[in-house]
Amino acid sequence: MNAPAPDRLQDTVRTSRATLLSYLASRAGGDLAAAEDALSDALLAAMRQWPEQGIPDKPEAWLLAIAKRRLIDGQRRQLTRDRFSASLQTALEMAEHAAETDDDFPDERLKLLFVCAHPAIDEAARTPLMLQTVLGLDAQVIASAFLVAPSAMAQRLVRAKAKIKAAAIPFTIPETTAWPERITFVLDAVYAAFNRGWQSGPDDAPGLEVATEALRLGDVLEKLVPDEPEVLGLHSLMLHCQARRAARGDANGQYIPLDEQDCALWDHQMIDHAESLLQRAGRLGKPGRFQIEAAIQSAHAQRRVTVGTEWRVITALYELLMALSPALGARIGHAIATGRAVGPEQGLKCLDDLPQERLHDHQPYWAARARLLADAGYHAAARAAYSKAIGLSDDPAVREYLLRQSRREEASVILIDQGRSEQDAS
Repeated sequence: MNAPAPDRLQDTVRTSRATLLSYLASRAGGDLAAAEDALSDALLAAMRQWPEQGIPDKPEAWLLAIAKRRLIDGQRRQLTRDRFSASLQTALEMAEHAAETDDDFPDERLKLLFVCAHPAIDEAARTPLMLQTVLGLDAQVIASAFLVAPSAMAQRLVRAKAKIKAAAIPFTIPETTAWPERITFVLDAVYAAFNRGWQSGPDDAPGLEVATEALRLGDVLEKLVPDEPEVLGLHSLMLHCQARRAARGDANGQYIPLDEQDCALWDHQMIDHAESLLQRAGRLGKPGRFQIEAAIQSAHAQRRVTVGTEWRVITALYELLMALSPALGARIGHAIATGRAVGPEQGLKCLDDLPQERLHDHQPYWAARARLLADAGYHAAARAAYSKAIGLSDDPAVREYLLRQSRREEASVILIDQGRSEQDAS
């Protein structure tokens, strides 16, 4: 064993978790909860022992061996599972042998993605389950993304895991005939994970790792089904967004919105790859949500050639997107684009048409409303909307950006009041 460094230990534990969990779960009779508990014990053991003993030459095999023993010990304590012990032990010993002898540890996350997308599992739980089991997001983060209470999300996830075990869902990639009913949920999970990582700050190593893993899964999916246009669309969409990561902040870490970014800082090779994928998808003649979202990002990317942003084109694309998927995010994006293409008053009208009961704690809505109010000259109302958006922002860089915009609106209000005072005095 080699002497470890603390950061090397953290990297090993973080990057191995998802693959190990998928590998364990696929060989533990579908008992995701038991696999998670066993892996957690193995990771705790690694945190205690590796700093003193060094990192093993085969870290994943070491973790798998510990997790195997935890699973078997747990079964022995629960007599109702005794009939599975022999077969489970044999399967895990085979897995351990493969991890010790193969140069590349097998990656079976795609199998687990399709297991979580099985029709027997509640539709509302499929994407959250993938995010937790395959990509390692916790229930609180997932609940926030889906606008539900953490306790409700936790219960939903527990029920879904129990369903996998009870229904004996096989851990295999299904035949292509079963893809249509599952692929949408798989793509949703990969994109949700990418968004979680992409929105993370430059110092958020786990978040950056999640985005990287989502991109890798997009590449794997593309190779698995090269003629599925929505797979190509998703991969294109993620690449377009990832290509702009370096331009999202300045040298001081201050957030820069898309329409103010320096195009020279974008990864043009990555954008060209994204464009080629989108063109391939278009030739297949089956438009879908991810293709349209990628087309919106492609329209933004054209600014590197046209200098200005074609807001009318983006507005039209959002209208197509809403026809296919009238999600809240699409409707807010349409309002922003309308405000830039036609005028802020029209954009505000689009926001006013949204279901107000869903908007109280929705940060993107308040940030969009603040920008449109400011553009329309309603400085006091814009300042109030910015304050709401600031309070709902998790990203420190975005929060600081919104704070700067709020101060600008405050200054405008002061100037307007001073002008009125001077008029009254005269």
